Amino acid sequence: MRGSRSVLIGLCLIIIGCDSSQVYDEYQSLNSSWDKDELVEFKITPPDTTGAYDLFVNLRNTSDYKYSNIFIIVEMNHPNGKVLKDTLEYRMTTAEGEFLGSGFSDIKENKLWYKEGYVFKESGEYIVKISQAMRENRSVNGVEKLDGIIDVGFRIERPKVSN
Repeated sequence: MRGSRSVLIGLCLIIIGCDSSQVYDEYQSLNSSWDKDELVEFKITPPDTTGAYDLFVNLRNTSDYKYSNIFIIVEMNHPNGKVLKDTLEYRMTTAEGEFLGSGFSDIKENKLWYKEGYVFKESGEYIVKISQAMRENRSVNGVEKLDGIIDVGFRIERPKVSN
C-alpha cells in the first residue's frame, strides 16, 4: 500500500511538471535582496531561427516585497552584437494590496510577458540580462536593495495554438 502511494505521488509530480510548450526555463536565486547594480544573466541558444516564441520574465516574491509594482530592465544581446533594451513595468498586487501570481504559501510566482511571437533571427548564443529599476516616489536615486524578490527567471515557450 505504501509503495503504491509513492508511485501515485511520483506520477502526479511528473504530470504536473510536463509542459510541452516550454523551450527554456531557468531561475537564478538572489541573496537576501536584489541590489540595484546586480544583473541576473541567462545564456540562451534558441532551437531555430525561423519559429516564433513567447518570452517571459519570471519573478518569485515573498511578503517582504513592499511595492505594488516593479520596474525592470531587460537587455537582450544578440550573437551579431545587436542589443535590445527595454524598461518594463509590471503590477505585483491587486488594488486591495493582495499579491498577484500563483503559489500556495507566502511565495508567489509571477510569469510576466516580455515579448510575444519573437523570432531569434541569428543562430548562436543570446545573453539576456535583467536588473531591477525601482525608485521610491519623489526620489531620483534607485532603491539600493530591493527586498522580497527571491528568484529571477527567464522562460521561452512555443506559442499556444488556438482552435
